[in-house]
Amino acid sequence: MGRVDRETHDALAVFRIIRKNPRLQREGRSHPPPGECRKYLAGLAESSGKHVCAKRGAPTWPIDDILLTLPCIDAMIGTMRALFRYGFFPVVFFGALALGSWMMGPGGWSPMLAVGAVTFSCALVIGLSEKVQPRYASWAMPRRGDWKADLAHTFFSTLLPPEIIRALSIGVLTGAAVWLSATVGVALWPSDWPVLAQLVLAMLVSELGSYWVHRLMHEHEALWKLHAVHHSAERLYWLNAGRFHPLDTTLQYVGQTFPLIVLGASPEVLALFSLWTAIHGMFQHANLDIRLGPLNWVFSMAELHRWHHSTLVEEGNTNYGANICFWDIVFGTRFLPSDREPPEEIGIAALPAFPSGYVAHLASPFRWEAVVRESADPEVSPPE
Repeated sequence: MGRVDRETHDALAVFRIIRKNPRLQREGRSHPPPGECRKYLAGLAESSGKHVCAKRGAPTWPIDDILLTLPCIDAMIGTMRALFRYGFFPVVFFGALALGSWMMGPGGWSPMLAVGAVTFSCALVIGLSEKVQPRYASWAMPRRGDWKADLAHTFFSTLLPPEIIRALSIGVLTGAAVWLSATVGVALWPSDWPVLAQLVLAMLVSELGSYWVHRLMHEHEALWKLHAVHHSAERLYWLNAGRFHPLDTTLQYVGQTFPLIVLGASPEVLALFSLWTAIHGMFQHANLDIRLGPLNWVFSMAELHRWHHSTLVEEGNTNYGANICFWDIVFGTRFLPSDREPPEEIGIAALPAFPSGYVAHLASPFRWEAVVRESADPEVSPPE
């Protein structure tokens, strides 16, 4: 029995062996309960003389001793997973905003570099964390090479269009802000407020435009042809937060950001707004087993957004908020049922043959009839 208390990492090494049970892996189980461990150890005991070795050359462990440690190990892992489930989002999200604000402080980084560095770091953290605690095991596997299309969308459809639009319009929008402020006689943006209060106000203002652009894309066929690219995803994971047709991105950017520039929001507020949107978007689509509890009445996060990707139209036409669910609450479109889990099967039920490649995505709104026809004919393979 003395060996049981020798070192915790030895017990965890044995537990890692237990996790290699092929049947449990096929079932997509993240970690086996003690009962399953006992069954597995019983089989090991028959072939190992009642002892199990954590690794080659390490001391052997009596089966009875291992069984005594299993409840403690299982409780410890359960606690760690609960902490991750409820603490991961607020720690990373608010920590990233604080870090970005500090980096852009006096004498610090330029807003663009700070936002880029923090966003890239969060992408690594979120992407790796999906391997540790996924929401659905099936979403961890690529579908029809989707990661390649999503990567191209992220750079060429989501990051590039806003920069082009901003470069072309910033002069006109800034001039409009000066004219509007002079016409009204007062500054329209409360620049003397604390930065955090300005950021909250920016969210409320921008999300109103974003909400209606997004909602109209679901309710009008001409706009749906653009937005269907995003909903063609057959699984949710951090990278398809960038899966948007560039024209979709353009309309969203106009609805979200133009009002802030015209009202006179400062470059720092706009940068923090961009950082919030980028990190929240990755979390919103991430394949992570996380819970927000009461914060689901503030953020339009993954628990709500998974319903937005439902194959059922009445469920999908809800939760339009990109970052917060305030306007969904106001207009009655917030949807988070408590009697069932969000759907694992997502996508566009009426378009099973929706193309999967990046170039085909760009062309899909302009060959919509062909996409519909191909989906109606099960013999036709969708273009890559």
